[in-house]
Amino acid sequence: MISYPARKISTPNDQLNVLQITDLHLSTLKVNADDGSESKPSCQHSFEAILKQALSENIRCDLILVTGDLVNEVKPAIYNHIFKVLQATNIPFACIAGNHDVTDETNSELPFFQRELIPQLADSRLLSRHVIDTDYWQLLLIDSAVPGKVAGEVTAVDIDWLCTQLSACNKPALIALHHHVLPMDSDWIDAHIADNTDSFWQRTAAFSHLRVIISGHTHQEQVRHHHGVTVYSTPSTCYQFKPYEDEFTYDNNARPGYRWLQLANNGQVASWVKRLDT
Repeated sequence: MISYPARKISTPNDQLNVLQITDLHLSTLKVNADDGSESKPSCQHSFEAILKQALSENIRCDLILVTGDLVNEVKPAIYNHIFKVLQATNIPFACIAGNHDVTDETNSELPFFQRELIPQLADSRLLSRHVIDTDYWQLLLIDSAVPGKVAGEVTAVDIDWLCTQLSACNKPALIALHHHVLPMDSDWIDAHIADNTDSFWQRTAAFSHLRVIISGHTHQEQVRHHHGVTVYSTPSTCYQFKPYEDEFTYDNNARPGYRWLQLANNGQVASWVKRLDT
């Protein structure tokens, strides 16, 4: 069995292939009233189907990064199941928290503004200020989740830590966090962006070897370029939000998705999103 979390990765060639999955939103198994058997909610089914599809593609997977919102309700049994599924791949992996990993919502059937947000402790397996060292890259994972809130924050302490890591190693760098750090041009989503991003961009601008930022939270695909950094938002493995909408809107035509990143030894990046087959 592979050890968790991933800390050091070497590959058989000069390229690191990373599978990013995000916003799983798993809940507890539902029990069928007629026979008492358990059935899988759709988010759990699509998470496992996406993992199976991605790992059956003709590409070697060197690392799986799970960028937050693993659960829709903070219960150890749900994390146990997710980690069991990921361990069974025998591929190094790492998981960070999203807002749903540190916050439970009451009365989810009500409009959002009528719900109560209850702070929760993050599962101990979710990582904060974690380094994955590879042959040609350093991957830096931070926790942007704030208990009891939907919006996130890149704290001053996290920024200091990132700058320390970037100063100590001149390999091309990738930062992974849950919340987006650039606006998505969608009012309701951008109300829940990571706070303190001005300071984040000001401080990290000094490091030209910072090449990539990946995040989840927005349940949609987007690519932006800022200060020489390519910034990727990635679809959820479950339901999607419609881009460029100022009011909360599901994208019922978009299927669950995942992102591949190929990190080359010269700092170049290739990345694309795949959707779950029908």
